[in-house]
Amino acid sequence: MARPDALIRPEIRALSAYAVPPADGLIKLDAMENPYRLPDDLVQAWLETLRDVPINRYPEPSGRAAVEALRATMGIPDSASVLLGNGSDELIQILAMAVGAGGMLMAPEPSFVMYRMIAILTGMQYTGLPLNPADFSLDLPATLAAIEQHQPHLIFLAYPNNPTGNHWARDGIEQILEAAPGLVVLDEAYEPFAADSFLPDLPRHDNLLVMRTLSKYGLAGLRLGYLMGSERWITELNKIRLPYNINALTQASAVFALTHHAVFDAQARQIKADRALLIDALRRQPGLEVFPSDTNFVLFRTPRERAGAIHSGLLDAGVLIKNLDGSHPALKDCLRVTVGAADENRAFLEALAKLL
Repeated sequence: MARPDALIRPEIRALSAYAVPPADGLIKLDAMENPYRLPDDLVQAWLETLRDVPINRYPEPSGRAAVEALRATMGIPDSASVLLGNGSDELIQILAMAVGAGGMLMAPEPSFVMYRMIAILTGMQYTGLPLNPADFSLDLPATLAAIEQHQPHLIFLAYPNNPTGNHWARDGIEQILEAAPGLVVLDEAYEPFAADSFLPDLPRHDNLLVMRTLSKYGLAGLRLGYLMGSERWITELNKIRLPYNINALTQASAVFALTHHAVFDAQARQIKADRALLIDALRRQPGLEVFPSDTNFVLFRTPRERAGAIHSGLLDAGVLIKNLDGSHPALKDCLRVTVGAADENRAFLEALAKLL
């Protein structure tokens, strides 16, 4: 009789599935989502758009209209090709599959957990790159030494980084691009809230790809990611993309939303303003170490051995944030809170103050 332990690779059995805690009835500040929904006047127009989508037919296979809308909105260089994915996760998986088992994938740690997980799922080798523990900056000498030693096929750099929230020094990334023998993927998931981007640099670096998502833009429910780079890379990666990976409703919704991008740009400006207020308020709380952020979340370190109790206390008060204590040694005693709407941030701060 077939058994999982006989058929499934041991490294897969050793993994835990990506966990998403229930959030019903809670103020949800754990997943870096935009807290704002579409304005009421746009909801009806969006529904009218969806009314005309022929869901009896397969979607347009390449998402051509969505790609054109992204080009018009996001400033994608004319020389760059675009590949759409079912979120950034699928694009990471496509890149890993393109290299295949035995290839080397590198990424800083702590960073987005899916880099390591997808490397394991696809049979790649994985090497974590150290961050400086004091400020989560890149340890550039150690990174360049690891590149020289391991000759990676893929390097993922989250810019800015999740879960630490910071940008790494641009000159350091330039050195990595020069040293890397393979592809360097700049994951700009938090670009709507960031102060810098490598998208304009695509024509200067043939081994550079830039990856983004509309999830943080305010469209997490669409699951639409996009990868940009030279045609010769995107052409090969497109061979791995499963047919019709972006459904028709997502494509139509993305085009509609990008047509009204000014609404989402205004939401991003509001989130950045509220981020500054949230950081200031957290820094006035006793015993917290609050880290700078170029994203829509804030990482902070609690008093020693208090992260679990504070996280649980917030949950009891109806506020869900992310407990990172135990996920990586550098994140000891750390919690991460998404920047919510003003009333959500206020409720979080009031509940937190009672626990400190």
